[in-house]
Amino acid sequence: MSRVSSASADSFPKRLYTRGRTAIDPRTLSREESQAVIERALKFSKADAIEVTLSGGYTGNTRFAANQISTSGGVENANLVAVSSFGPKHAAVTTNDLSDDSLRRTVSESERLARLAPDDPEAMPSLPQQSYAPVEAYYEGTALQSAEDRARVALTALEPARAAGDLTAAGFIVSGGSATAIGNSTGLFAYHRSSNANYTLTVRTTDGTGSGWAGAEHNDWSKVDFGDISARAIQKARLSRNPVAVEPGRYTVILEPQAVGDLVQLIAFYADARAADEGRSPFVKQGGGGNKIGEKIVDSKVTLISDPADAEMLAQPFDGDGLPLGRQVWIESGVLKQLYYSRFWAKKQNRSATGSPSSIKMLGGTSTIDAMIASTPRGILVTRLWYLREVDPRTILYTGLTRDGTFLIENGKITKAVRNFRFNESPLFMLNNLEAMSRPVRLAGTEAGGAVVMPAIKVRDFNFTSLSEAV
Repeated sequence: MSRVSSASADSFPKRLYTRGRTAIDPRTLSREESQAVIERALKFSKADAIEVTLSGGYTGNTRFAANQISTSGGVENANLVAVSSFGPKHAAVTTNDLSDDSLRRTVSESERLARLAPDDPEAMPSLPQQSYAPVEAYYEGTALQSAEDRARVALTALEPARAAGDLTAAGFIVSGGSATAIGNSTGLFAYHRSSNANYTLTVRTTDGTGSGWAGAEHNDWSKVDFGDISARAIQKARLSRNPVAVEPGRYTVILEPQAVGDLVQLIAFYADARAADEGRSPFVKQGGGGNKIGEKIVDSKVTLISDPADAEMLAQPFDGDGLPLGRQVWIESGVLKQLYYSRFWAKKQNRSATGSPSSIKMLGGTSTIDAMIASTPRGILVTRLWYLREVDPRTILYTGLTRDGTFLIENGKITKAVRNFRFNESPLFMLNNLEAMSRPVRLAGTEAGGAVVMPAIKVRDFNFTSLSEAV
């Protein structure tokens, strides 16, 4: 079952999820508890093979709008998925009741459905026992933050917005912990626990013309500077009041890290070896007949990696099959170094499976946003992007809108707020026009999700195609 708990105290029922006679608290679901539940489910199996995934967690949240807190509460859950296989036939059944009777029914139903399923031509055998590098991503102080703690964060935005008289603040604060474990009938067991603190804030001017946004995320609540986030969003709202129209076209653009993340993260999403081998990828060699591994595809200042153990990411060190995920270098000094292989495609191509990344980071530079602005005779500063949609997968061309703080730069200074633009741009084109980068920072989240760390960047010839009426 799942439950929304008390807003005032983040209370947590102690016996919501039981295994036998022992209560399970999803906020602190331990390795031992996870393994015990999975082993109980495995014992009920009569299939050729079975894989069981257990996930649980608690997320406290506080939402505010129109300069007042509107909701505060918590969501707790624990789910188990049993995937039974008979040769190339398989089926999955999910439950949130961890009692013995429920686990027995869940496994039995997955077996019944698996026998009825068509053969899967890409079915793979269960992974044997694997080794995982531990990733310490759980901070109990973050997982157990209270509603009062989140309310104090909200006040860092609400109090100055109320005092100003011409600003309205709306934000969302999240804190919690979660765990994921995978086990199968061939001896594999994987476990990862993490915590998360996330704060996003939008501040609007009461005349309806200005909007500012800021946000941050970290596994450790104490590492998030909530006051700075509130101050930045308020400043952006004030600066963006009464925007003027500027002719669309190609501009030198400074993209803050949040805007960079939505576009650059797409490179890793498209770095699928199968898509390249089948000729439907931006990484197909010109004229066909192979991929672009070893070729320079972006500016030499660009290095793009995934690493669950990176202190700025701390992501899950295995994929959904339990395949270990280590440090992977996608682009190094502008050169495409690798693509990712699923287990099926790796076997077909006689390669090693890599799994798809759970994190992405672009190594940065030594510049700052202020220095980038000072070095720009004429350009545009973009706070963030919104509503990205694919235009051409062969070039990773996307369209979307700027939002919540777009500004004109003239002679090294921000001179005025400008109306938002629609853009058509590819991260590959953009990173071939790179001029400068800042230190990378952890983002508050992107449309694609995952742990993302990006710098601010300055690029030439960013393509704005039209104006937007949105604030």
